[in-house]
Amino acid sequence: MTTRRQVLTRGAAILGAASTGLMLPHLARAQGSKLKIGLMLPYTGTFAQLGVAIENGVRMAINEQGGKLGGREIEWFKVDDESDPSKSVENASRLVQRDKVDVLIGTVHSGVQMGIQKVAREARVLNLIPNAGVQAATGSLCAPNVFRSSFSNWQAGYSLAPAMIQRGHKKAVWITWKYAGGDEIFEGFKEGYTKAGGTIVKVLGLPFPSVEFQAMLTEIASIKPDAVACFFAGGGAAKFIRDYATAGLKGKIPLYGAGFLTEGVLEATGAAAEGIVTTMHYSDALDTPRNKKFRLEYAKAFKVQPDVYAVQGYDTGLLLAHGANAVKGDLSAKKALYQAMETAVIDSPRGKWRMSKSHNPVQDMYLRVVENKENKVLGVAAKALADPGNGCRIA
Repeated sequence: MTTRRQVLTRGAAILGAASTGLMLPHLARAQGSKLKIGLMLPYTGTFAQLGVAIENGVRMAINEQGGKLGGREIEWFKVDDESDPSKSVENASRLVQRDKVDVLIGTVHSGVQMGIQKVAREARVLNLIPNAGVQAATGSLCAPNVFRSSFSNWQAGYSLAPAMIQRGHKKAVWITWKYAGGDEIFEGFKEGYTKAGGTIVKVLGLPFPSVEFQAMLTEIASIKPDAVACFFAGGGAAKFIRDYATAGLKGKIPLYGAGFLTEGVLEATGAAAEGIVTTMHYSDALDTPRNKKFRLEYAKAFKVQPDVYAVQGYDTGLLLAHGANAVKGDLSAKKALYQAMETAVIDSPRGKWRMSKSHNPVQDMYLRVVENKENKVLGVAAKALADPGNGCRIA
């Protein structure tokens, strides 16, 4: 039983700590210290527009919380990761060690995410991944403090295969950038395509972020496959789509892609993108009240239409808000914080989704086609698709 003397003694100890500046962490937070959020995203290069869209989405979700999380005001820190894996550990360490961020949000490039993953695992800082689909992040290198709000590369590739087979395209050429993201999306596609009875007759690759496609497009024309499947994103995707049409392949060899191919580039590609079929966990044309409301409010706030990257940023903010509110802003209450995020059901513009055991979204993958500069939804390519999380051992 606790005595009155013990209560007084503990109270005196706390007051003494306060008078000497040795406030306990949760008491300091209760007095209004700011929550530090680090954004490590690409703001230059081929993925620059993706980074901006993600940041916009994160800020929009937090603004809906009155600009606070769990009652705490926010201090923002930003680093341009330049989509350069060689700088990733240094950049992530700067945010964690110098700026002392409570949350590190990043990134887009899968190779850069591996550097963030190393720092986050060692420092045990909360890392929210708003795009990079690299398998290890929620696979062999998964961690209790790492959550992905976007997709896994396996999901992006695997869901594309059945749609091609159903359309009678049993012999395909695959083309992508040769880096972690491209390689892993291909592995997911290969698994799904061969399982469904398809044959990949040629695999073509070029180093990231090269956009010299002509020689490969000439080779595709000579092979004459039933279809071409690919992964490109951002400015590189826009150029590939235009070059594909200029090479005379449009209308002759159907082009399919992991949905990033046609995200945020349809103004730049114009008619060249018409008819391209993709699979994706979101479509701007989803006819739901939730999506319509989000799109209207995003356009009002940022004077531009949102894409999947904006949605992923927004959902990152929703997930963080859910966790922070559950622990009343005390992100040091890690067990309760992680449990809240693990059990969350996110009411997203893409449709409701939840976390897998390895901290990757379990979500619908939509079948889409480009019509009049819009990714029109044809149906659901894969319902509640969960990444297998191979190698993950989260206790």
